[in-house]
Amino acid sequence: MYRHRYKDSLGKRKEKKKSGFKTEKTALKSLLDVKAAILNDGSNYVEKDNITVSQWVDTWYDTQSHSLEVSSLEQRKRVIDQQIKPLIGKHKLSKLDRATYIREYINKLHEKFQTSTVQLHHRIFNIAINAAVDDEIIPRNRFTNIPFEKSERLENFLTPGELNVFIATAKRYLNITRYTIVLLLAYSGIRHGELLGLKWGNINFEDNTLTVNATRDHHGYRKPKTANSYRTIRIDEVLIKQLLKYQKWCIATKMEYGMQLDKEKDFVFITEDNEPCSQEVLRLTFNNVYRKLKADDVKIKRITPHGMRHTHATSLINNGIPPRTVADRLGNSVEMVYTIYAHSFKEMEDKAVSVFGEIIQAGAKFGAK
Repeated sequence: MYRHRYKDSLGKRKEKKKSGFKTEKTALKSLLDVKAAILNDGSNYVEKDNITVSQWVDTWYDTQSHSLEVSSLEQRKRVIDQQIKPLIGKHKLSKLDRATYIREYINKLHEKFQTSTVQLHHRIFNIAINAAVDDEIIPRNRFTNIPFEKSERLENFLTPGELNVFIATAKRYLNITRYTIVLLLAYSGIRHGELLGLKWGNINFEDNTLTVNATRDHHGYRKPKTANSYRTIRIDEVLIKQLLKYQKWCIATKMEYGMQLDKEKDFVFITEDNEPCSQEVLRLTFNNVYRKLKADDVKIKRITPHGMRHTHATSLINNGIPPRTVADRLGNSVEMVYTIYAHSFKEMEDKAVSVFGEIIQAGAKFGAK
């Protein structure tokens, strides 16, 4: 064992002791580490080296509970309670090493989830670890640059041909609200929460633009989570005409309830019962389309409502639209667009190489003449 007396950053006398070492040599090494930490103004590390991973992530979560969006808090709480604490929560934060982290956390997650989900869980844990470093609970983050398998190819999107089939089926079978939802998601690429948060004042029928400045889900109506999410984008004339047609339906529906449509403050998408559409409406909309496709013996890739956003983005990228323009329409950073749609950019790069080769060959033939 060892015992070491020292003064903390406030000049108060403290004592650090620890026993249970198998040899005097390992006890001495640990004591030297403690002394080095104190000399480097790391008395906080010494005093808090018994904190477990579970204790720290709970503390970290509580400190950020008033600064994050409700949806982000829910996601982090889920990761903490369902993955971090059960898998590595018992380990002392100061003692958790990289090999143990990979073996007991990353590898276990790979048994249950796709690589992209594992990376998300790893990212959340790293945010917590960086906060521990900032608070001088541990001296550094040991868990950066963890190797991952190559991310799976993005599958939650439709090809242009599949999209045409999807939209045609929606137009044929769905009511006007659900068809307009499908068309707007496809033609704008906005998030489904942003769609539910749209008000009629967000649509400029003269300039053919749509402004995103809010999101809405079961937690309510609120501001978007990032600065990039605030945006005004141009939309197609096909969508404008459908929205004007849908607005007339909304006016008639409101009148049945003895109300007038507020063309500034009313939500765009409402049910036949004059209630704002919920996330459940989106889910049922897509389920209904695929049910009709199955009945008609038409097979296309199954996507979620969020898949329409990926469909919009991949269609633009595959047709040579610059990443900056794609990012501005999606409300993402350029870096995020490159990360999510890496495969599409790779295909474009391959296409560019092929086209250049064809140009050179055509030039050689022309020169030979």
